Amino acid sequence: MGLLNFTREPVPEAVSGDMHNLNQLSAQQFSSLTEVLFRFLTEPKEVERFLTQLSDFATMNKISLGPLKNIVKSILLVPNGALKRSLSSEQVRADFIALGLSEEKATYFAEQWKANSPTLTRLAVGQTLMINQLIDMEWKFGVTAGSSELEKVGSIFLQLKLVIKKGSQMENVYLELTLPQFYSFLHEMERIKASLESFS
Repeated sequence: MGLLNFTREPVPEAVSGDMHNLNQLSAQQFSSLTEVLFRFLTEPKEVERFLTQLSDFATMNKISLGPLKNIVKSILLVPNGALKRSLSSEQVRADFIALGLSEEKATYFAEQWKANSPTLTRLAVGQTLMINQLIDMEWKFGVTAGSSELEKVGSIFLQLKLVIKKGSQMENVYLELTLPQFYSFLHEMERIKASLESFS
């Protein structure tokens, strides 16, 4: 499997099996399942309704609910990652094909992604801005002087203290990052800053 657009991390091994199972669904079944998924993505607070719809889908199509939930978790990895990385419908399609989904189903999902992504992006930005407002940040670098693991001695790390406003409460969040993790974090912050500046 080549590089995926929606994540830089390796995907769980079960995902390829779930994609194989997804390929077994008819076009009509896949269309119905995709509709249920996008309804959930655009209304994420409606968890009970989503679970009921999944259960109904499983009953109607004589599929066990357990494996269906695993398939859904695997499918949702892509749109969740795609939202974080602002992927196009073509990139979403390419990722599904790379994961083992048939071209027809990947194309159908990508079309739905294209239709729904403006709404999903607006929701994600709204939730991020409402839920977690960064108030303050403190940081300090350090070098590991001693460790039970020899290769960690001399490694550079960064400690962050984030003060986040959640609703009306302030919360301190502490992070310790390795140097590569810090550069990845910094890159994401610069990307967010550029995105926010394009909105203003």
